[in-house]
Amino acid sequence: MTDLLPKVKQNLIIEHTADDALLQSFITAAVSYAESYQHIAEGYYSEHTMPPTTEQAVIMLASHFYESRDGSTGGFFSDNVQAGQQVWNTVNLLLRLDRDWKV
Repeated sequence: MTDLLPKVKQNLIIEHTADDALLQSFITAAVSYAESYQHIAEGYYSEHTMPPTTEQAVIMLASHFYESRDGSTGGFFSDNVQAGQQVWNTVNLLLRLDRDWKV
């Protein structure tokens, strides 16, 4: 798996290291979600290359987890009550592109 932490931090426009451990836990959760959604073995992306669409979905989902950690919509789109659902819809669409449909 590629090093996603710098990419997530770039997406969130974060330059400090204070939240790196928290961000890494969100990345781990997002990768786990991607593997489950795509019907592939847990840990698959630690040994295989992550397709660009899946990588983008993981970046978006980890960013969403970070911005919404208080349970609100959070982030840039906090004034839009449907923003959280739209993130999940987009993430699932990206993950569907790389999903193993044989299962």
